[in-house]
Amino acid sequence: MRRVVVTGLGAVTPLGVGVRRTWQRLLNGECGIVSTRHLGLEFAGLPSQVAGLVPVSVPGSGSHDGAGEGVWHAQDHVSPTELRQTAKFAQYGLAAAAEALKDAGFDGGKGLDPEMTGVCLGSGIGNLEELYTTSVAYHQANYRKIHPLFVPRLLINLGAGHISMRYGLKGPNHAATTACTTGAHSIGDASRFIQAGEADVMVAGGAESCIHPLAIGGFARSRSLATQFNAEPHLSSRPFDSKRSGFVISEGAACVILEELEHAKRRGARIYAELVGYGNSADAHHLTAPQEDGSGAYLAMKKALKLAQIPPSAVDYINAHATSTPLGDAAENQAIKALMLGPLGKKQASQINVSSTKGALGHLLGAAGAIEAIFSILAIHENALPPTINLCSVGENFDCNYVANTAQQAEVGVALSNSFGFGGTNASLCFRKCE
Repeated sequence: MRRVVVTGLGAVTPLGVGVRRTWQRLLNGECGIVSTRHLGLEFAGLPSQVAGLVPVSVPGSGSHDGAGEGVWHAQDHVSPTELRQTAKFAQYGLAAAAEALKDAGFDGGKGLDPEMTGVCLGSGIGNLEELYTTSVAYHQANYRKIHPLFVPRLLINLGAGHISMRYGLKGPNHAATTACTTGAHSIGDASRFIQAGEADVMVAGGAESCIHPLAIGGFARSRSLATQFNAEPHLSSRPFDSKRSGFVISEGAACVILEELEHAKRRGARIYAELVGYGNSADAHHLTAPQEDGSGAYLAMKKALKLAQIPPSAVDYINAHATSTPLGDAAENQAIKALMLGPLGKKQASQINVSSTKGALGHLLGAAGAIEAIFSILAIHENALPPTINLCSVGENFDCNYVANTAQQAEVGVALSNSFGFGGTNASLCFRKCE
């Protein structure tokens, strides 16, 4: 089978624009979650008034990012034509893809074989804001209020489409939309295109931008969001903590460059890690809640390790999906322990290194699996475990090493990255150091 490696990384997150800035702030234990009250009165009336916003240089935005470094300026990343044609999630995707390509040595698309290079980038919700505003305008007036580019700016696959058009990429063009598993599915599916010989290089990831009263209101009505820390946004997302009460909605994008191993070696590319396993499963249980025993998550991880031909005992780090919900975190914790403490696993729970980076970023929905895959890759590349911030106390059965509040140095040869979504869809990616 053709082997798949990671040669480039790119990101736009609530911790800043750029992978290195995001990663360093993550390791420092910083938080990108802020208040949404400055966004307007319609946000101030919602039960959850916190979100992970990509920092922008607007006075009063609540950004923790200082005067200018790492802030989002759309004009720096998209052309005037692209700005007119794209939704914000696609703009974030274009920026993340450009950084990843440059990082891989394909700056501006140079050096790529167009017919053997593809894109796999999805979104969980996409352009909700334009859908809402256009619907209101249509209802109040008539169809002439619909912008001619309404449909192209609405379609989720146009995130991948614009990347392919910018660089003239004629390989597979694919867009997964599987709720909060989207980013992981995009990376896993892209690896299969390479393994099948349909591409030598793939741009893969997820993008999301739906910080809108309708989205927050909808998740709040389903009792999914954190509502108890509106006055202290940086404390609101607290995976595994006994006071966790819900997730924090966030925005951003992340892309990786996946490449066939021999292709990467021929051009002397830097290799971050190898993608060796990809497992999928379904809970077949409930619209939004996982099975309490975490059996769906367990099955996805088991399948990823089976494909990788790696025993659980060899896994050095797990980046958990853990969103800071009472049921979800407990179910995943149970699944991880069932896998890792089995006959082929670790001897003690304290030897299981697992963290959730959603304490620092919140939940990027369709982009979450992609940015968390990047954190898993960097954990391998730099032998560093990113922390779970806001972890002050844990309940019964939470006895793993959750890398509480402070990053840890550890030899990481193998890492799992978990993603789960509404409808019971699950994915797990397995990365290892490339020999």
